[in-house]
Amino acid sequence: MNEKKNIDPELEPDEEDEESALPLEEEASQAEGSLAAGYAAIARDARHAPAQPGVYRMIDGKGEVLYVGKAKSIRKRVVAYVRPAGHTARIARMIAATHALEFVTTATETEALLLEANLIKRLRPRFNVLLRDDKSFPYILITGDHPAPQIMKHRGARSRPGDYYGPFASAQAVHRTITALERAFLIRSCSDAVFESRSRPCLLHQIKRCAAPCTGEISAADYAELVREAKAFLSGRSGAVRAELAREMEAASAALDFERAAVYRDRLAALAAVQAHQGINPRGVEEADVFAVHQQGGFSCVEVFFFRTRQNWGNRAYFPKADRSLEPGEVLGAFLAQFYDDKPAPRLILLSHEIEERALLAEALCIRSGRKVEVAVPARGEKKELVEHALANARAALGRKLAESASQQRLLAALAETFGLARAPRRIEVYDNSHIQGTNPVGAMIVAGAEGFRKNQYRKFNIKTADLVPGDDYGMMREVLTRRFKRLLGEAPRITSALSDGAAEPPQAAFESGTEGEAESPWPDLVLIDGGQGQLNAARETLGALGVGDVPLVAIAKGPDRDAGRETFFMAEREPFRLKPRDPVLYFVERLRDEAHRFAVGSHRAKRKRDIREAGLQEIAGVGPARKRALLHHFGTLRAVERASIADLERVPGINAETARKIYDFFHESAP
Repeated sequence: MNEKKNIDPELEPDEEDEESALPLEEEASQAEGSLAAGYAAIARDARHAPAQPGVYRMIDGKGEVLYVGKAKSIRKRVVAYVRPAGHTARIARMIAATHALEFVTTATETEALLLEANLIKRLRPRFNVLLRDDKSFPYILITGDHPAPQIMKHRGARSRPGDYYGPFASAQAVHRTITALERAFLIRSCSDAVFESRSRPCLLHQIKRCAAPCTGEISAADYAELVREAKAFLSGRSGAVRAELAREMEAASAALDFERAAVYRDRLAALAAVQAHQGINPRGVEEADVFAVHQQGGFSCVEVFFFRTRQNWGNRAYFPKADRSLEPGEVLGAFLAQFYDDKPAPRLILLSHEIEERALLAEALCIRSGRKVEVAVPARGEKKELVEHALANARAALGRKLAESASQQRLLAALAETFGLARAPRRIEVYDNSHIQGTNPVGAMIVAGAEGFRKNQYRKFNIKTADLVPGDDYGMMREVLTRRFKRLLGEAPRITSALSDGAAEPPQAAFESGTEGEAESPWPDLVLIDGGQGQLNAARETLGALGVGDVPLVAIAKGPDRDAGRETFFMAEREPFRLKPRDPVLYFVERLRDEAHRFAVGSHRAKRKRDIREAGLQEIAGVGPARKRALLHHFGTLRAVERASIADLERVPGINAETARKIYDFFHESAP
């Protein structure tokens, strides 16, 4: 968050020290990459640093950002780096790698804090604490732009009118809650296009999860009452809603209307199921996020709990990338500013550890949200219990992660031994192709390492070679590898094999792709290819033509009858071999191969579905790319377009009455 947390506190200079540090520029040796050269570069640019609040960036010789920090006075903070002593090993490495500085001034230190968090998330400097797995949180939306509101999961900008409830910790929690709310309040979850096209109730009505307003099974007034009850429950008035349903059940039972009483009974049971999944529900905390950090073995886990309307909407564990020398409060402080960079803050934020600039963070969040935000470290009472509960979860989550890390590291070490590698690979790339008789061919690459699958680095390749024979797997593999490694050579021309020095892998490396402060290499340490000797030869020829000869290649051929466990492995200058059926390395490689196959097949199916969908619309006279996009954006699916009436089609921007008639007639050939 703020650079005090990412550099040693003693680096903050006094006013009189500011100028005394600058003459080091003349004394420093200019050997690039040395500590003296870093001092000289910083001293040179520090002379032009503004004495105002703002953000500074430390840049290496390749133009990449090493570190982003904020300061009340940029000049004072930057000058602190050129002191010849008192730096930690991490700061010394950073100074030695620094080639230049860049500055951005702001009106206040609060603005600098917000800008710093934004730049860290965007640039991902390797010497900052980095928030990983920063996905947006899902919300529950009850729409407000339709006479019969819909309940649905929502991510992203809140552009659609309606009431939003959350955040929830995971999509699974949202789906589970929506399912229970459907049973409790019978609100529809179908899209507006499906709603308009229904002529009779769907299956959800039959299994008592929807009141079927689409076909008039419930009046508009009664459906509006169900929506009101659902909103009241999600707004924290669950007790009142349950009491009201209980009274209705008793009244129906007293009137001997047992069928109606059973409906209320089932709705009450569904509400109880929602709250049972929520775990602890504090009475005195209406809206809060709870953060707890735990450190073990040089690694950190930040556990986050979300409480809204006195209900627990779930929790999530984060494992930020942070230097081992940082204290828990320093990691937590840096984490928080990045966490709320693109998320609304609640009225109360509870922390397990004190952070250095808690008041500044609260002020920044107040400015961003437009209302008061309190950041507190509770010492007693219910709030302290919530923090302790989060801390226990952080401790357990980090323990599980470390155990998984140790197991994964043993597998990677065994993999290196099996394939004759110098040491455990840090980055494994697996390639596969998918097509149906040569149509819609797609190549896929997945990435795995000590921390498991790196899904944000998966890549798919739409095969573009015009003269490729349909179904030519070798040709597809050549194109995929050529495109991948040509780009890699352009982005990182120096091939540095992580397996060439024979150094031992650091323990528990699941959280880091390299050593501390070391940039992660985009070059794979091992390439696995789904196929046999032919695919291996094609891959070797392709990489050889590009001048890439030191990346280990392994081809995996399926066993007889495609049986798992009987795969044959092919490597250069080595006879084909198999592994024992119960070898853990075999299971591990199968997992990698199957994940690549899943990703390739999924990408192929998505492309085939898109082509089929677009082909149908392309055959309609007067419907070009713009109108296709407008139709699919308005209706969502081709099936919804097929079911749409002429009046519905005319509502689409760019679709006039004549075109609407052509589209309708295309899907309704029997129409006059």
